[in-house]
Amino acid sequence: MLKSLLASAASNQNVTNVVKSCLEILGFSQYRSSVSNDTLPFGKTKDVRAWMSAAVAYQYDCYGGLSYQGGNSQEVNETKAFLDNLIGLSSNALSMIVSYDLFGNETRSWRPPKTERDGFWEDPKLRGEMGFSGEFPSNLTVDATVCKNVSSGCYKTVQEAVSAAPSNATARRFVIHIKEGVYEEIVRVPIEKKNVVFLGDGMGKTVITGSLTVGQPGVNTYESATVAVLGDGFMASGITFQNAAGPPTHQAVAFRSDSDLSYIENCEFLGNQDTLYAHSLRQFYKSCRIQGNVDFIFGNSAAVFQDCQILVSPRQVKPEKGENNAVTAHGRIDPAQPTGFVFQNCSINGTPEYMALYNSKPKVHKNYLGRPWKEYSRVVYINCNFEALITAQGWLPWSGDFALKTLYYGEYKNSGPGSNLSQRVTWSSQIPAEHVNAYSVQNFIQGDDWMPTSS
Repeated sequence: MLKSLLASAASNQNVTNVVKSCLEILGFSQYRSSVSNDTLPFGKTKDVRAWMSAAVAYQYDCYGGLSYQGGNSQEVNETKAFLDNLIGLSSNALSMIVSYDLFGNETRSWRPPKTERDGFWEDPKLRGEMGFSGEFPSNLTVDATVCKNVSSGCYKTVQEAVSAAPSNATARRFVIHIKEGVYEEIVRVPIEKKNVVFLGDGMGKTVITGSLTVGQPGVNTYESATVAVLGDGFMASGITFQNAAGPPTHQAVAFRSDSDLSYIENCEFLGNQDTLYAHSLRQFYKSCRIQGNVDFIFGNSAAVFQDCQILVSPRQVKPEKGENNAVTAHGRIDPAQPTGFVFQNCSINGTPEYMALYNSKPKVHKNYLGRPWKEYSRVVYINCNFEALITAQGWLPWSGDFALKTLYYGEYKNSGPGSNLSQRVTWSSQIPAEHVNAYSVQNFIQGDDWMPTSS
């Protein structure tokens, strides 16, 4: 169906681009669904829930792309009707997997999924400390080196080194040392390149930078990423990922991840609108620096951010006029999806340039913890520090009352001048102490099962 649509839309660049994207991401959806089907008999229900959640998200993304840019031809409408049915079937399957995970073979207890807004939290399997994070390995053996001095025998580009990694490797990691330097390139880690590790020489020293942005021919938000990772088990340390698209610019992603069980530590993400696209599956970010302004941490993954520094930067056009910035825009589309953003022990502040603007006229510079990109958006902040730039209301609507009855925006024991709860919007929540462990690394992304240690 999509291939037929692609052939008939050859003269329409917008339709051609969105159909090509659909073909790619529906392939990912099929892969995740197939792996889920093969794995479910072995009882790994948390894995299956994560993978089927991604499958649903990819289907929805294709539907959304066709709705936004596909036009109104009969073929497009027929394709959308097919996708709508597929999404419904996949969503039902995901809901049944959730019920099986919660109630086992007691099918009389199976029910539609409930969320925190219904007063429901899953019983955590562990009661450990919230600070669990594993440890980035310290004794990795380098398999490939990238450097600016090509005479030394190393790879000239990061992409060349990625291409040299074995496909579907599960026995060991493929470690790429990216030496100090600025690498102006677009990098793609495809789905078959598993367990790839990027080791840089430090934030600001090893820099991978690009400037793709929505509005350029053939570029959508998904494709605008400077670095995009699909292969599971991706790891990175000591690198700056940057999208340096200049004004006037729209969505311009520095880093996009669809890598399940990914671990990123001591990395920097620099951009403006849509800096970090945590698109799907389970991700962990530790001691990172994330900078932007409009919805600059977004996506539909289950991601934990621990000990990270989050910085608001000035808008690129007339920053002195003021703005409404949202740190997050989480995109959960289905209450059965185990996705959300969890921030633990993080700080939210502005860059020195932004704080100079803010302090000169604080009433026109407004910053929020998040806004609901999709209906079941979920974001929580636990033991974080909010500086004064965070508004008293805390959270920003997307449009009217969209998602305000279905989202979950939670806070727990945060500090700093921006953490005062007395004027918070009524549709945000305070996480009950007895349920805060539902958002631990162990329980939210099953980190104790897969996170690396120093060995």
